[in-house]
Amino acid sequence: MLDFRDRTAIAGVGYTPFSKDSGVSTLTLACRAILQALEDAGLTPDDVDGIATHRVGDSAAPSVVGPALGITEPTWYLDQFGGGSVSHAVVAQAALAVAAGMAETVVCYRAINARSEFRLGQAAGTSIEVQYQAPYGYGAPPQQYAMYARAHMIRYGTRPEHLGSIAVAERAHAVKNPRALMRTPITLDDYLDSRWIAEPLRLLDCCLETDGACAVVVTSAERARKPVLISGAAWGGGDSILSGGDPTVTAAATLAPRLYAQAGIGPQEIDVAELYDCFTYSVLVQLEDYGFCAKGEGGPYAASGQALPFNTHGGFLSEGYVHGLNHVAEAVSQLRGEAGDRQVPGAEVALSTGQPGYVLPATSALILRKG
Repeated sequence: MLDFRDRTAIAGVGYTPFSKDSGVSTLTLACRAILQALEDAGLTPDDVDGIATHRVGDSAAPSVVGPALGITEPTWYLDQFGGGSVSHAVVAQAALAVAAGMAETVVCYRAINARSEFRLGQAAGTSIEVQYQAPYGYGAPPQQYAMYARAHMIRYGTRPEHLGSIAVAERAHAVKNPRALMRTPITLDDYLDSRWIAEPLRLLDCCLETDGACAVVVTSAERARKPVLISGAAWGGGDSILSGGDPTVTAAATLAPRLYAQAGIGPQEIDVAELYDCFTYSVLVQLEDYGFCAKGEGGPYAASGQALPFNTHGGFLSEGYVHGLNHVAEAVSQLRGEAGDRQVPGAEVALSTGQPGYVLPATSALILRKG
């Protein structure tokens, strides 16, 4: 295996505003985020020889975005099918391409009009999986995650207040984030009073559906002007819930040991975690599966006030949801010391994760280190 620990870096990050209606195409969103990321890195499109994204038929392809920016002859190109589970794998593959000499500078982006256009959970054609799920109400992600959360509650005594503490904590971070879409503080009572979506999940358990884009620039550690080093990267799978896997364990539990081994650290050395939060329960179970607490203790740990800082930008619950890359960008901001009022003091090492492997039995994650 190619050892690329600390050989590559994220050199720049860029965003568009997060909104309910961007009023522009995903091509425009992608280009705007990429140009901002390049400016942050001190680069221009002329410096780029690789371009990558992930999508599910809901965004502009690299074959369109590249020429729009003048990137017409890339030496490396990736158009990955998938949503949040592959979000960090795209960055990892860009890092591998740079480490292997296939490209010098790669832009990774995710652009989506998920509020005003594409809506996950809308009616779709019949597939092998859907014909055995949809008739029983097992279709949209809230319905799926509700079942996993309920299983955790039954087995370990997890309470709604535990999930609510995650929503309240993330909103408190978002209040300090001028980029966040939702900045009105909430209390645990607000959470408990929010309407049911799919029991035991309430409205405030669920991520936003957002229009927006995010981009990061991956290059070598030597070329990066403000490097945040990529110390570890992993992606892969675990048991599928649909084929009898444990509903309280995610693919993250399988991936975490490999990820930590690659970075040469353990969970106790993580200073800040940006955990994929399509739902509050996703955060709770990842706190367990990435080793920050024992299995079954995620709820009390999250609500204790002693948990490590997580989703310091407000996460997908309150900042905006672009399937993972804004978690990577927030980790970069924290490690650079550029997170403003939400800065975690002394942050040196960050974990950033993709969808933990429920809807698809696979996930991806990065460990980043201050350069």
